[in-house]
Amino acid sequence: MNQGVWIIGAYQSDFGRNLSREGRDFADLTAEVTEATLSSAGLSGAEVDVVHVGNAFGELFAGQGHLGAMPATVDPALWGLPASRHEAACASGSVATRGAIADLAAGFHQVALVLGLELERTVPSDVGAAHLGAAAWAGHEGADTKNIWASVFSQVADEYERRYGLDHAHLQAIATTNLGNARRNPNAQTRTWTVPDLTEAADDTVNPIVEGRLRRYDCSQLTDGGAGLVLVSDQYLRDHPRLRPLARIEGWGHRTVGLGLRQKLQRDNESPYVMPHVRQTVAEAFDRARVTLDDVDGFEVHDCFTPSEYLAIDHIGLTEPGQSWKAIENDDIAIGGRLPINPSGGLIGGGHPVGATGVRMLVDAAKQVSDNAGDYQIPGARRFGTLNIGGSTATTMSFVVGAPPRG
Repeated sequence: MNQGVWIIGAYQSDFGRNLSREGRDFADLTAEVTEATLSSAGLSGAEVDVVHVGNAFGELFAGQGHLGAMPATVDPALWGLPASRHEAACASGSVATRGAIADLAAGFHQVALVLGLELERTVPSDVGAAHLGAAAWAGHEGADTKNIWASVFSQVADEYERRYGLDHAHLQAIATTNLGNARRNPNAQTRTWTVPDLTEAADDTVNPIVEGRLRRYDCSQLTDGGAGLVLVSDQYLRDHPRLRPLARIEGWGHRTVGLGLRQKLQRDNESPYVMPHVRQTVAEAFDRARVTLDDVDGFEVHDCFTPSEYLAIDHIGLTEPGQSWKAIENDDIAIGGRLPINPSGGLIGGGHPVGATGVRMLVDAAKQVSDNAGDYQIPGARRFGTLNIGGSTATTMSFVVGAPPRG
């Protein structure tokens, strides 16, 4: 990227909270994330030029749309600023961030506030699963399922099994790793959970089937939460030498394809990659950053279900296509391994408030490269990647985040 974009503030709410039970709504969540994100940057709302909000399902879970206007509703200093909401299913937060980067890179603005916001614990889990299905190809897929996304990613696992073979123990190992990492993260949804040994048995009582081959602990949860970033341009950083950036966004990749899972699998069935556009997204981010995977110290990837992380492992290039199991068996993805993946706990362990997830990934990447990740810090991390997908990879975004200069 020619025009530098810097992260100078970052915040994540506690994803273990149930905001509805606390009597809180989108205004409360937005106020918390806005205030804390600006505070972390050392700025006030009066210093912000533009606001971008990622949210996927506000209308369905809380009856609240038009969330681009919510920041000004709760912070008078943001009144009158250009602001917009971005929706791209689970990639909504990344798309919002991409919009902010475009504003800064074009020179339209110098300071952008990015918020990812979602309330999902407003309804029973079965109703929530149905609401999330709005991001699928409505009327064309999932009519016979209770949890369409568990069904979709079970089918992704089926495709791996058809092409390359698949041992469910490797999916269970992904869940075990991410739930274990979440114990280190004070904001993770599952940090206090008692989790059974998933490698020993498939117990229908302890770990029941959800859809297809996927069981409870293969799945992320309905989550309330938000995350925020303050992004600034090179020029703003030069003009404000007192500011100490957390990280620099070095590169990004973005691909959008059709909604249907079968569309994707049939269109690209000759490719060695199950979802070649996902591979292209990561490659684009690496190209913009002028790096290779060998230059990256860790990744936050989209483990909405264990097969989506299994797909991420070979698509980011850690193994050859179809050989993600090797990285799992070799502990390459564990903290201390060759390329730690989801040291935060990811979505399965950390939580998945859909519109906030892409922003949260960048918050964690910035924490890692600025040595602020606490108990889940990867020692010496200087560069981190993110891979965020919406729907059945219909929208895919990847970022490369680098450490600020030393000194």
